[in-house]
Amino acid sequence: MSPTPRHLLLVNPAAGGGRGAKLAPRVEREFKRHRLSYRLVMTTSVAHGRDQARLAAAAGEIPVVVSGDGLIGQVGGALAGAEVPIGIVPAGRGNDLARVLGIPSDPEGAVAVVAAGNERSIDVGEANAKRFLGTASCGIDSDANRIANEARFVSGRPVYLYAALRALVQWRPARFRVVLDGTEREVVGYSVVAANSGVYGGGMLIAPNAELDDGQLDVVLTGETGKLDFLASLPKVFKGAHLSKDEVEVVRAAKVEIDADRPFDVYADGDLLTQLPATIRLLERALRVLAPQS
Repeated sequence: MSPTPRHLLLVNPAAGGGRGAKLAPRVEREFKRHRLSYRLVMTTSVAHGRDQARLAAAAGEIPVVVSGDGLIGQVGGALAGAEVPIGIVPAGRGNDLARVLGIPSDPEGAVAVVAAGNERSIDVGEANAKRFLGTASCGIDSDANRIANEARFVSGRPVYLYAALRALVQWRPARFRVVLDGTEREVVGYSVVAANSGVYGGGMLIAPNAELDDGQLDVVLTGETGKLDFLASLPKVFKGAHLSKDEVEVVRAAKVEIDADRPFDVYADGDLLTQLPATIRLLERALRVLAPQS
């Protein structure tokens, strides 16, 4: 029999406004209940978390990340091509990757998935060679993500709606140059989203048909429309119903190049990743994740 794998329990204490630290005792209790060997490390920064995960993987340990999408995305990107999978215990505000993978939101259910040991291989995104797992977006999303990350008095799904409203007030249309697998086009409007998982912002189904393991990005182009119409469409995004709008188009591509008529940050997995101009592509099925069976 092979020895029981040892796990690195990588906890981001700041995730979800302190939820990561609060959940750590419950996670440890479940690890002990399932008789999973582990050691615990509290991260002090994203770079610290990435480094600890790399060292653990090199030693044959399985990193289990207790955090939100930001650190999970960075650790997942760092471990693309590694010989060990990663586990996920969602502890952030959005937890969109766990939602797409079917990982339960409670620590008890999430640790049970780790204990079951079922693996799934998923694509890893790169924007200007910086890696992510979920979506990479720019435009009004750049402003909304910044506002959401700065908010301290709103939590959960409402923070993303609050941020979108704040961003909309001062928004003016942008002109995007988008090259999709070599075909260039121009979009005037609100945003360009390159989706690997298809869900962002605490459950918004920005690209409902996106798949994590198909080697293709679902690129959502939101063109020009009135602010009141854009505002009325926001609730539809949680059901994926925004795709019926004339100003919204989805194009699938393996490689996307984006530039704009003014500077924009590119956010991915809820955090600042890079700036425009950006080239976005996928590393096909490069990451092994512990997830429920499909």
